[in-house]
Amino acid sequence: MLVERVIQQGRLVFAVAMLALGAENLACAVLGLSESNVFAGRTVLSVIPWVPAHAWLGYLTGLILVASALSIIAGIKPRMMSIVLGSMFLFWTLLRIDTIFVARTVCFEMLALSGSAFHLAGIVPAEDSFGGPWKPISEGLIKSGRFLFAASSIVFGIDHFLFLRFVAGLIPGWIPFHLFWATFTGAGFIAAGLNIATGWMARWAGFLLGTMFLLWFLLLHMPRVLGLAGIVGAPHNPNEWSSAFIALAMCGGSWICAQLRHPKHRSASTVQG
Repeated sequence: MLVERVIQQGRLVFAVAMLALGAENLACAVLGLSESNVFAGRTVLSVIPWVPAHAWLGYLTGLILVASALSIIAGIKPRMMSIVLGSMFLFWTLLRIDTIFVARTVCFEMLALSGSAFHLAGIVPAEDSFGGPWKPISEGLIKSGRFLFAASSIVFGIDHFLFLRFVAGLIPGWIPFHLFWATFTGAGFIAAGLNIATGWMARWAGFLLGTMFLLWFLLLHMPRVLGLAGIVGAPHNPNEWSSAFIALAMCGGSWICAQLRHPKHRSASTVQG
């Protein structure tokens, strides 16, 4: 079935996006940049949205992202590294919780990526060496994954309606009916979040949401980072690259959350639509 084949690629898409974000963090650390010189006219990368502008944090975050991505791609301790990755995103979310009302999108992007990583840990085969006293904690985090992702999706949908005209303004001019698409995607976010949280038709919800993010990545973000959208300085703006990679990660995360947990990680009563 096409849907099944597509959502199975979620793990790879998510890992590739993590690898790209990790490379961006490492570049920031090597160049020793801060947010204050992002628009100083230099063709360089800056610190991505959720990492404070300190070189050692850039190195640490970048290495965790790259190591986790390679682990997931190669299938070497993917469960453990997915939990490490999800925990890192959850940590950044909690660290910025005081800015949740002024930087809501950033906070819930981190929470969605955290949920994606935790759910990914539940759909890969179990690792015998990953247990002991950490097993109850890891199981709790894995079970929370789809709910964290779903809550973030609902918030994104609500924000679409709160800032409808702003969102409509982000749609390229060659696409007609901007307000319609902004409204449609907002409703899609909320519906997908509810479906993923309840498990009713979660497979279709995750598939369609991931497809929407993939279209955003290809039609909205890539033309901007490649300088094809007519936005001055966009290819040299690190925020554009980060936004593109995050959209790709959200695509992979949506497809991950469309999948059932691995039989070794779930009871017979854990069933999604």
